[in-house]
Amino acid sequence: MLRDFVDTLGFLTRLAPARVIPESAMNRCMRWMAPAGLVLGTVIVLPLWLGLFGDSPWVQAWLMVAASIFLTRGLHMDGLADVCDAVTTHTDPTRFWEVVKDSHTGAFGAMGLVMAVAGQILLFHAMLARGEYWAAAWAFVLGRAAAVWLGYHVRHLVRPGLGKLYIDGATLGVALATTVFAFAAGIIMAGFATALASTVIATAALLGLFRLADKVGGANGDFLGCAVILGELAAGLGFALVS
Repeated sequence: MLRDFVDTLGFLTRLAPARVIPESAMNRCMRWMAPAGLVLGTVIVLPLWLGLFGDSPWVQAWLMVAASIFLTRGLHMDGLADVCDAVTTHTDPTRFWEVVKDSHTGAFGAMGLVMAVAGQILLFHAMLARGEYWAAAWAFVLGRAAAVWLGYHVRHLVRPGLGKLYIDGATLGVALATTVFAFAAGIIMAGFATALASTVIATAALLGLFRLADKVGGANGDFLGCAVILGELAAGLGFALVS
């Protein structure tokens, strides 16, 4: 179990040594997504909670986003950009997947990244300005839980590749355990109202992503990355809605 967790942390972040994970072990990483998000959020928030730039919540919010991009190697932002490029320019399934596989970022991908980064900075600022550091840390838990939830619902649509090795691990049991872990962490770290509102918003966003996967006849790792960012934004929106 510890090795699977370290593998997950190393694959998703810079917080553990990166190594080649056997294909037989890739699907076990899915069950550790939300705990990995908890570790990531704690590492990012802890220096701020201890007082780093304590009088400048805007600076703290920017540092949170910068640290997230650095520590995740931009993995999830890349998925968001790919999906934004494809969905806003091509609805034909064949062209959609051609754009997703293209390594270049187009105008819509760039706009998606700007909206995501700006949204994260604004929403993290709203949390930090109120001293809700651990609510901000919980956003990283909800983001990874969102990827698990989406993974479970698109298992029948998954395309061959690295994403399939991950998504195959999103069984019903893993999805339910992730739900319990994420919601319980949300109650403790952000409060019941924020946890509930954020979960509802994340569910609505994931429904749209699922419908897209169904329309284009597939899902891959880019969809998971997009789900992570949507989940993180949902945590901030939920907090803003009830605070």
